[in-house]
Amino acid sequence: MPIWTVLRPLLVVAAVAVAVLAVDRLLLLAVGRLSAGRPGARRWRMLRHCRTPALVAALTALLLGCEPAMGLGGGVRPPLRHGLLLALLVGTGWLAARTVSLFIESALTRYAAGRRDPGRVRRARTQAELVGRICDVGIAVVTLAAALMTFPAVRAVGTSLLASAGLLGLVAGVAAQSSLANLFAGIQLAFGDMVRIGDVVVVAGEWGTVEEITLTAVVIATWDQRRIVMPVSYFAGKPFENWSRRDPGITGTVLLHLDHRTPVDELRTEFEKLLAGDERWDGTGRALQVVDTTPSTIVVRALMTAADAEQAFELRCAVREHLVAFLRDRHPAALPRVTVTAAPASAALPHPASEEPAGRDRAGRGRR
Repeated sequence: MPIWTVLRPLLVVAAVAVAVLAVDRLLLLAVGRLSAGRPGARRWRMLRHCRTPALVAALTALLLGCEPAMGLGGGVRPPLRHGLLLALLVGTGWLAARTVSLFIESALTRYAAGRRDPGRVRRARTQAELVGRICDVGIAVVTLAAALMTFPAVRAVGTSLLASAGLLGLVAGVAAQSSLANLFAGIQLAFGDMVRIGDVVVVAGEWGTVEEITLTAVVIATWDQRRIVMPVSYFAGKPFENWSRRDPGITGTVLLHLDHRTPVDELRTEFEKLLAGDERWDGTGRALQVVDTTPSTIVVRALMTAADAEQAFELRCAVREHLVAFLRDRHPAALPRVTVTAAPASAALPHPASEEPAGRDRAGRGRR
């Protein structure tokens, strides 16, 4: 075998690789100069995110175009061209997915910069992430289909199956009923604005924050650092509590069971003084009222508002602790107590057995 037959393909591959790397370097320098050394600039981010898939796509495309110059034999050219074509399809799909993701992220960043409402920003973020996932799945399916169609056997099978596409669609729909239900439920969840990333929700008795929404599941982070993974269809078919759908502000409640001698006016004054000096109270609303009474206690309810659920929980704990300490130190008689007294001595009763003969005797004497 002549040495030129071996060196010629290697030289072509080396020349293509050098050309691609040279263009890549020039683009890096140009974009870096245009961005003025700012890594957060939009051009720099686009090049950084799309650089690797663009290199793969460009390298495989040039190799596929320069393949005739390699001078390979007839037994090597078909599998090599097929491999390069598959690599080109994968690189192109990868580049398309990265580009779509970058455009969605850039649009979301611009929207968040121009909007001050956190609820609208969370809704846009949820919708953007869902759209991005759908686009990724669509690009992956199209890329896989295009790659499979490059095989002659698959093309023949696909042509024969076109006549029974309706039946196959029905079978696939029945088999993937749960997945399709979750997919459509996820679209309804995102674009119906029922729940968004960052919302505080109560689901199945668990309180937490929506951390992630995928095409099939919703991940909820609880207060004790657990992660609850719920199917998306659950949120579309069952009721749940969303504490921050429109406004993250929430009202906290503290219930105290106290003695009837409690000085409610002083307790209310102390409660208002505490809220005035606590930065977790947002100043919207407050109230301390006697809402119920029992034979031994009264029920005092303290209401206070906070900016979000986390601050409301911390404020409730602080108010409960402070009011109990205030009553303990200033008015200990206001704390609930259980009264225990000695039972009165009961009079001795005659035994029924001793009364019965006497009764019969008296009855007998009476009859006589």
